Amino acid sequence: MKLLLWDIDGTLLDTGGAGMKALREGWEEAFPEVSAITAFPPLDLAGSTDAGLARLLFDHYQIPWSDQGFARLLETYHLRLEAGLRSQPGRVLPGVADLLARLGGSSHFAQGLLTGNTRTGAATKTRHLGLEGHFAFGAYGDDHHDRNALGPIAIGRAEQITGHRFEAHRVYVIGDTPRDIACARACGAVAIAVATGRHTRGELEACFPDWLFDDLADGAAFVAALHAE
Repeated sequence: MKLLLWDIDGTLLDTGGAGMKALREGWEEAFPEVSAITAFPPLDLAGSTDAGLARLLFDHYQIPWSDQGFARLLETYHLRLEAGLRSQPGRVLPGVADLLARLGGSSHFAQGLLTGNTRTGAATKTRHLGLEGHFAFGAYGDDHHDRNALGPIAIGRAEQITGHRFEAHRVYVIGDTPRDIACARACGAVAIAVATGRHTRGELEACFPDWLFDDLADGAAFVAALHAE
């Protein structure tokens, strides 16, 4: 059995900016006293973790980090995200729904998430886009602020749920950013890049992924590559 660990935003789906909007609104609601006097900073969401972004915000606004403060932010962020996706759910990227169903119907593959989204945020996005039934486990942006630390967490949970042991060369990390490729390298996994996010094919090629696809529209080619490994 091979383990497939999927990124969400830019790889499986596109929320049309709902995540950034919810983060900004959630921050302003959770910390109105500092938001009124300091502008919200520009943030690079591509491949980031929600915990990492929260740390950047706490530093920017000169608020001491605390688990309680992080929980306060997540409460308002999750509410804003849910509301935003109800009004504008976004879209599943080409080929994704059919590919996930095809892989899920095979005994050769186990599928989970490896995402910078929090567990709740990931569930919210996949539920609104009809992808929630494909992933029984994962590692999330509230498990650790460093994305490179999430690989071993995801693999451990996959082994616990499936009862299989996954050696690194049988683990595939699939994402649309250089940070996804680096995350795969950090745990010795195979790096599969998909140029469906904001990074160009050339930018992804420069990071030397093991496989690079323009998109996931050709599910047969993707599955053939997995079987060739």
